[in-house]
Amino acid sequence: MAVNLHIPSERDIHPVPGIEIGIAAAGIRKADHNDLTVFRLSENSKVAGVFTRNRYRAAPVLVCETHLSNGPDIRALVINTGNANAGTGEYGLSHAQRSCGELAKLLNIRPQQVLPFSTGVILEPLPIDRLIDALPRAVDSLTAGNWLNAAHSIMTTDTQPKITSRRMALGGETVTITGISKGSGMIRPNMATMLGFLATDAGLSPKLLQETVRALADQSFNRITVDGDTSTNDSFILIATAESSVYIESAADPRYTVLFDALAEAALDLAQKIVRDGEGATKFITVKISKARSQDEALKAAYAIAHSPLVKTAFFASDPNLGRILAAVGYAGIDDLDIRHTKLWLDDVLVASQGERHPDYNEADGQRVMKQAEITIHVELGRGDVTEKVYTCDLSHEYVSINADYRT
Repeated sequence: MAVNLHIPSERDIHPVPGIEIGIAAAGIRKADHNDLTVFRLSENSKVAGVFTRNRYRAAPVLVCETHLSNGPDIRALVINTGNANAGTGEYGLSHAQRSCGELAKLLNIRPQQVLPFSTGVILEPLPIDRLIDALPRAVDSLTAGNWLNAAHSIMTTDTQPKITSRRMALGGETVTITGISKGSGMIRPNMATMLGFLATDAGLSPKLLQETVRALADQSFNRITVDGDTSTNDSFILIATAESSVYIESAADPRYTVLFDALAEAALDLAQKIVRDGEGATKFITVKISKARSQDEALKAAYAIAHSPLVKTAFFASDPNLGRILAAVGYAGIDDLDIRHTKLWLDDVLVASQGERHPDYNEADGQRVMKQAEITIHVELGRGDVTEKVYTCDLSHEYVSINADYRT
C-alpha cells in the first residue's frame, strides 16, 4: 500500500500543448494489459535526458544516448513495460532500433527522432514482433489527454500511477508542466527500475535544457532510494515543446529561476511518489543531514542511513533500535568525524548527542514517532553549514515476497 501518495483528479491533470500520447496492449509479458506507450511531440519540441550509470546499460538506454547525441530534435518516444531489453547484446540493440524505425514509419519521421524506453525483466529477449504489431493501435489512440492512462501503462510492480501537473503564470503567460514516472523497486540514485518523463510547453534553448535536466535529476531522482539497487534502464527525460510564447535562452533570464523552481517541484513530487510506492513500503522516511562540511559527506551519511537494511527493518517494526542509525553514520566514510559534535533526532525528539543517548530521551517517544507513516531522521554532524536530504522507505516482508515472486 503506497504511503500517502496523492493521485490528482483528471480535472487537475493538464495536457501539455504539443504532446499526444497513445496506449496499447502488446502482450509483452501479460495478455490484455496496456504495456505500450507512444508520445508524439510537436515539431518545435526539444528533448534532453539523463540515464543510469550502471555499466550494464540496457539497449534502449544506449540507443537513446546515441539519438540524443545527434541533437535534441526528437519527435517521438516509445515505451514498453514487462521486459527491460537489458543484457540482450546485439539482438537487444537491433530490437530497440527496430522499434524506433517502425514507429518512425507510422509517424513519417526519421528513426533517429525516436527515443525507446523499456522496463521489466532483465536478461530476456524483447518480444519485438508483439511490440511492433501493437504500434499502429497505440498511434491510432494518440490524444492530448492520455497522461493518466500513460502513468498506468508504464507501471510494473508499482501499485499506484505517479503523475504530477500544474499551471503557472510566467511573464504574463500561462505555462503548463505535467509529468509521469514509474518505479517502486530496484531504486537507488544514479539514477534512481525508474522512468520519468516531465514536459512543459515553455521553450528552452538546447544547452539550457540539458543543464536543466541534470540539475533537476540531482535534486529529485538522485535523492531517492528504496533498496540500494541501481537499475540498468533508469531514464529521466525533459521535454520542452515551445508551444507557449515563453522562450528562455539562458539561465540569466529572470523567468528561468521561476520556471526551474516549478520544474524542480514537479520532479521531486514524481521522485517522492516512487519512494511512497516502494515495494512493500509502509513508511516514507526523510533523511536530513545538517551541519556537514560538504555536499559529498552529507550525502555519504544520508545514504548510509537510507540504504541500511538494519535501519529500514527497524522502522518497519516501529522498533526504536536507533543505535543502528548512529552506526550507519559512523561507517559512512567520514574518517575524521568527531562524534562528540553529532546529534540525532527523530522528528522533534532528540535521541542522541555527543556520541551517546541524550539524557532526556525516552524510548516511548521514539516508538511514538516510528509508528507514524511519515518520519524524519535528522543527523547534525557539527562540521559545517551544508544540509542535504534523501528520501527512502522501510523494508518489509512484502518487499521480499514481491521480489521472490517477480518472475512467477
